[in-house]
Amino acid sequence: MAPRTKALGTVAAVVLSLAGAPAAVAQPAAAEPASGTPLLIGHRGAAGTTPENTVAAFKNGRASGADYFEIDVQLSADGVPFIFHDDTAARTTNVEEVFPDRAQDPVTSFTWAELQQLDAGSYFGSRFAGERIPHLDDAARIAGGSTGVYVEIKSPKNSPGVETLVARELEQDGSWRRLVAAGKVQVLGFDEASNREFARLAPEIPLQQLTTVVPGPEQLASWAGFADSVGTNYRNLGAQNVADVRAAGLALGVYTVNAPEAIRSMVGLGVDAITGDFPIQAARLLRGQKVLPAAPGIRIAEALNNPAGNDVQPENGEYVLLHNASERSVDVSGYAIRDAAGNVLRVGDGYLLAPGGQLRVYTGPGTSSAERYYNGGTASVLNNEGDSLALWTAQDRLADLFAN
Repeated sequence: MAPRTKALGTVAAVVLSLAGAPAAVAQPAAAEPASGTPLLIGHRGAAGTTPENTVAAFKNGRASGADYFEIDVQLSADGVPFIFHDDTAARTTNVEEVFPDRAQDPVTSFTWAELQQLDAGSYFGSRFAGERIPHLDDAARIAGGSTGVYVEIKSPKNSPGVETLVARELEQDGSWRRLVAAGKVQVLGFDEASNREFARLAPEIPLQQLTTVVPGPEQLASWAGFADSVGTNYRNLGAQNVADVRAAGLALGVYTVNAPEAIRSMVGLGVDAITGDFPIQAARLLRGQKVLPAAPGIRIAEALNNPAGNDVQPENGEYVLLHNASERSVDVSGYAIRDAAGNVLRVGDGYLLAPGGQLRVYTGPGTSSAERYYNGGTASVLNNEGDSLALWTAQDRLADLFAN
């Protein structure tokens, strides 16, 4: 199937990097990466600094100066398009309190009125208490100006007809129409059949095929028949993947890129768009500014995600190593290490790190000492295949970003 050509100009404006995009489109077989600064997309709004997929996150994403913020859309039991990532509401809402017998039920089994009874902000911090699950149209009303929206169609098998409804909203809602006219909307998803259906319904909207690993040339050529770009996990990306995507005439985005070193690596590979949980900090890096200008000097030096034996075991197991890179002693009592899924490891009271000092923060149980603190957990937190971690001070200030 020949690559679709309807949106080459649109892709240059919406997907490809701001500098060098026309050349990438005009020379689809070239292996050279796109030049210039990639587009920046705030993941689930700004999921690293605010509760994901909430109005607060969308405002944070817009304030960062990111080119877009990304959202996930599903359908309620009564057909209302709402913004939520997971298949159940348990991780990011108080559903266990409000609907204790339905905590593990599909989030799409709740009506819109029921979803509006849930608190979608408190899990991230008390200052976000009362944040509600947004309607699809809330994202468009918050975006605007220089900020667009990446609309991911999430788990379409759980939301029959979601492609038709999203296409209709983009066409009929005034806020969405303005964004579409400005070239500031893109639809994306992992489900190929769903993407093909959306492309049929709204061929004028740029479309991205998501994947965990970039496939071979034959599959990429097939995707080029309905999609304008590919979005992939940055951890699995290499130079040959970039060349293969270019050869198919597709643009290339990566997710979820949080640590400064990872962002620099993706810029070096020449990707066209970077999606991350910390768009404010990523924007600073891309502008050549200090990423965390007020950071106290405590760094995440390493994380042991997959130790020998059980990940969580007494006196041992997975841990995160903190290092004081400053020239003064720093009290790290109450510091929190948060991963991309919202899991948190904390430091107990009484930990003053001297310059050059280190502290191992363990997930599991053990005997705490000057060099080790044990959280007493019973289940692993760190992703064995690599994780993105953020370090927060006891005063809720972002201190460091790390990925392995």
